[in-house]
Amino acid sequence: MCKTLQESVMAAEAHQTCYEGSIVQNFLFYLEQSGDHKIILQFLHNILPGQFKRIGAGRGSLDVLGVGSGGGNMDVELLTLLQSTLPAIPITADIVEGSSELTDIFKALVVKTTNLQTIPFAWHFMKSEDYEMEVKAKGDMKRFDFIHMVHMIYFLDNLDDSIKFYHSLLKKNGMLMIIVQADGTGWDILWKTYKKELCINGIEVSRSSGEVISCLKSQGLKYEEHAISNTFDISECFNPSSQTGERLLNFFTAKDHFYQSFTPEIRAGMLELLRNKSSTKKDGRVFFSCGVNCIFVYA
Repeated sequence: MCKTLQESVMAAEAHQTCYEGSIVQNFLFYLEQSGDHKIILQFLHNILPGQFKRIGAGRGSLDVLGVGSGGGNMDVELLTLLQSTLPAIPITADIVEGSSELTDIFKALVVKTTNLQTIPFAWHFMKSEDYEMEVKAKGDMKRFDFIHMVHMIYFLDNLDDSIKFYHSLLKKNGMLMIIVQADGTGWDILWKTYKKELCINGIEVSRSSGEVISCLKSQGLKYEEHAISNTFDISECFNPSSQTGERLLNFFTAKDHFYQSFTPEIRAGMLELLRNKSSTKKDGRVFFSCGVNCIFVYA
């Protein structure tokens, strides 16, 4: 019995990603403060219907794959938009996500979203690399019309191999959508400047849109790139007694406790960078640059 328990714990640890516990709450808090997903969705609602009509032309059904889908709020919006654009075509959805906490949030969201009740979901509770190994081991690859990877390439072990794999899963006329922090944004500057202190555990290398474009070019893939600008107020980050500020700093650095996780010199350097190199100032407030690039990669 003890052995069975130990095996269960080991299996859970093997599945677990850095997105468990407090980091999940900090992530959800960041989304609320930054409006990141709202800004992205405003853009996608304008451009995706045309892409969906192209992808769905002549199709009897549509298969969608979400990779690193997190709590599912983006997936729900994308699937709803796909349904409204092509109401007569049935849809299936496969989800790859390594966080048990976020997967549970996603499943609860599906239950509450009436229009998704007609969509069969296949849940793959594992890291992207494990999904790739599982698919290749089976030798029977399900192919997809639309694959999306939103803010998840930071966690990939090998970006080039992963893009090659997911592109290989596309059906004819299919599309892979990658959303990633743009070069030169606040997140990009912070993590590349302090990569020694930050690129550990779940994120071992700092990535932004430039790395993705380099991979696509090296593989000779056809793509289209769109910039989505965004800034939000991080003035509270410079008030040591502000809980809001500390939660944002915890998310920026992927740490549970910003003030206890770094030396005073490193903390001061990070705060100076956030204030003067990663942000703009207006009316005495500090606005963090967090724009993204949306990249459509075609089959």
